[in-house]
Amino acid sequence: MQNPILWLRASKVTLVLLGLAALAACSGSASKPATPPPAPTTQAPPTEAPMPQDQTPNAATLPQETAYLGGGCFWCVEAVLERIDGVVDVESGYMGGTVDNPTYRQVCDGETGHAEIVKVVFEPQKISYRQLLDWFFLAHDPTTKNRQGNDYGTQYRSAIFYVDDAQKKTADESKAAANERLSNRVVTEITKASTYWPAEDYHQDYFELNPTQPYCNALIPPKLEKLGLKDKPKHK
Repeated sequence: MQNPILWLRASKVTLVLLGLAALAACSGSASKPATPPPAPTTQAPPTEAPMPQDQTPNAATLPQETAYLGGGCFWCVEAVLERIDGVVDVESGYMGGTVDNPTYRQVCDGETGHAEIVKVVFEPQKISYRQLLDWFFLAHDPTTKNRQGNDYGTQYRSAIFYVDDAQKKTADESKAAANERLSNRVVTEITKASTYWPAEDYHQDYFELNPTQPYCNALIPPKLEKLGLKDKPKHK
């Protein structure tokens, strides 16, 4: 029979050895590097490859220029020029007078010296200033001084208001060409642009908003028919 005392001693030694082994195992698990692993970086979401650039300029980014033209009643000139491809916007207004912020009644009474004109914003890559002026000379009679049909007075004078020397040169050339084409002498004034005053709101897009108004209905549709401009360009 085994001595109980020896058995107890052996058991204690065994327990001590097991405890040391367990402690060593725990110490080993704690001996990993003290420096923590780098925090995961936040990666930016992948960006899509840029779309190939269209070599054709977008209509919204094409360069624009401005012309100021007087050819009688601005309702009629506006209705013609806004149908020309390359024209972005046409606004009725006044220029060439001596009174600030003139009213329609003042201009019609001849009190201010202003002409009824249109401010034309156009894209020169689609229509040049010279081409625009050629349309302008077709849109009215430039041989009648201070008169268009039954409308007479200095406010109805034929006039080109240039904004720089390049426009003046082109205006002179276009007027000379019109003189050669027409049997009567062209009396269109070519003058440096001065302060432009927009006309009252009810004058803007007048024919489009009032196509059955007797004056407009009598004069504008036949003119558009003659010039082949019954329809606006598709992009408008």
